Amino acid sequence: MANTKLYVLDNGTMKMDKNFMIAMHNPATVDNPDQPAEFFEFPVYTVLIDHPEGKILFDTACNPQGIGKRGRWPELVQKMFPHYADEACYPPNRLEQLKIGPEDIRYVVVSRLHLDHAGCLEMFTNAKIIVHKDELVNTMKSYAINKDMGAYIWADIDAWVKNGLDWSPVKRDEQEIPLVNGVKILNFGSGYAWGLLGLHVTLPDTGNIILASDAVYSTENYGPPIRLPGIICDSVGYVKAVEYIKKYTARYNAQVWYGHDPEQFKNRIKSTKGYYE
Repeated sequence: MANTKLYVLDNGTMKMDKNFMIAMHNPATVDNPDQPAEFFEFPVYTVLIDHPEGKILFDTACNPQGIGKRGRWPELVQKMFPHYADEACYPPNRLEQLKIGPEDIRYVVVSRLHLDHAGCLEMFTNAKIIVHKDELVNTMKSYAINKDMGAYIWADIDAWVKNGLDWSPVKRDEQEIPLVNGVKILNFGSGYAWGLLGLHVTLPDTGNIILASDAVYSTENYGPPIRLPGIICDSVGYVKAVEYIKKYTARYNAQVWYGHDPEQFKNRIKSTKGYYE
């Protein structure tokens, strides 16, 4: 749609064992029985869509209070998935650089509720928070039972509850949901997590973009062949989601933006330099 601008917000990087991203990416063999693990660095980013019908934020990255001795993230999580970002990288500061505050966001579409995608949700109390229903229900069940939740951070979720966020869950049978003119929510279902969402954005000059988030981590996962990540909820669902994205992309002649691909992200226009329209 005319007058729509899409901004890529650079929210720093994280590191983890690459086997979490590409399962068995470097297996041992008779000739190389001691193959080393690789501590892999990858980007964390969010996307702002400045639309005439309201501003949309896709994901909210990591919480500024996550890392450190008194950080929200458990010590083991901090060691396994460290986050590197200066203050300018945090979502509220990236928005402020564009003269936008959290209160100006009409919709937050959160692809899933992991620490690197939902960390700042608590700040968007004026927005409608759109999330997969299965992801929300299972996250809240875990929150009620156990503080050790892996990539789901108990303190983040506690803040969402206390701030009374306005949730708008997407049900399993809702496949493609128009949000505003030129922006559609895509329901990828279960796979990498209990339930994942993406966006289809149509821009006059750039064309069609599929924001896949972690339904597809990287080019290596997309294939061919499709390669599973090492962290996964539903392997059959994961393959179905990627196959759906491939068919959908062909139908609309769209480009796919992966969740954490360093090479792809390197070539993106960042919000500090410009935008897509």
